[in-house]
Order: sequence, then structure tokens, then C-alpha cells
Amino acid sequence: MNQPENELARRIVEHLDAGVDQLDPATRERLLAARERALGRYREQPAPVLGLAWTGHAIAWVSGHRFYSVRNLVAVTALVLGLTGLAIWNSLGPTNELADIDAGLLTDELPINAYLDKGFDSWLKRASR
Repeated sequence: MNQPENELARRIVEHLDAGVDQLDPATRERLLAARERALGRYREQPAPVLGLAWTGHAIAWVSGHRFYSVRNLVAVTALVLGLTGLAIWNSLGPTNELADIDAGLLTDELPINAYLDKGFDSWLKRASR
């Protein structure tokens, strides 16, 4: 705080202290009890830290919980079976047509310019009859 802020804070504290002196004792006791209850409930929030400081908390949380419950094992098993089924289904499904065309082009003896020729497609259709 710079000097003008310190002066302002000092004047506010003096004004509040003078106001407290004018309160009756019962009100002062209620305010004191409310302040003590509020301070009792107050917990200081941890400041966020950048970096890997959260890993210790995460490891403690993981080690403190039971992950071998039936519910978790069923969920992990379903996930693994689903991913395995998806991989098998993709491998048995139709092949990629563009990959087949590219492989055919690369392994064929015709130059690529022959495929780019507009008349070549009609020649292929006539030749296949």
C-alpha cells in the first residue's frame, strides 16, 4: 500500500473504533460471537500452483480410493471389449477404395498421364466389353 492508501485505511479504522465505543454491550457481544463463528468456519483456500504440484494430491487421491470394485471392473471390461470389437469390425469392414486405386496406380505399368487422358476412360470401357 502506498502512503495515501495507508492514511485512508488508518482513518477508516479510527472511525470504526469510535463507532464501536458507542454500541451497547449486548450488541458488542453479539458482534463478537458472530465474528468468532465466522472465523471458526473460515478455511484458507490453497493458492493455485503452476507445474506438477497437483500430482502428489492426485496420487494420494488414487491410492486412497478403491478402484477394484465390481462397478469399476465392469466399466473397464466393457470399455476394453468395446474398443476390441471396434478394432476387429474396422479390420473386417470394406477396404478403403482410394487406397486400392492408389495401389493399383502405383503397381501398374501405365503412366499416370494415361489415366488423366479424357479418352482413356472411354477406351477402357470399350476394351472391357
